Amino acid sequence: MAIPPEGHHMTTMTMQCTDSTSIRGREDRYTIVRVDTKAVLKSWRDSLFSFEWLHQDGTIRGLDDLPMHERDKRLKVEKHLSGGHPLERPVLGIGVMDNVEIGAGRDIFLTLAAHGVAEIEVHIPKSAAAEFKPFLR
Repeated sequence: MAIPPEGHHMTTMTMQCTDSTSIRGREDRYTIVRVDTKAVLKSWRDSLFSFEWLHQDGTIRGLDDLPMHERDKRLKVEKHLSGGHPLERPVLGIGVMDNVEIGAGRDIFLTLAAHGVAEIEVHIPKSAAAEFKPFLR
């Protein structure tokens, strides 16, 4: 599968997704939804962890601006995308500051977002379904 260049807007991306290994054995506590990428990024910007991937203005850092350990993760996701390999669904939750937190699969979510994917399939806790309504597509 060809992926668009970074920053190119893309409404959806046809790819094969698999369940995140981080929820293994707890699948019944999660549901799969499609989220609005921009809405999630706007909320996640308030996360304590966003500084590694986002500039202060909320834009996603390019490869050269990422910390080395995050750059390596992004390159691995890019390789999976270009090879047409399945990707694990990221796991989202609601943090203590009532913002979206990207747990497992942060590198996947943010790499897809950098490529302009407008909606991304993710896992969310069933217990947080109501809080995620503003982010659903």
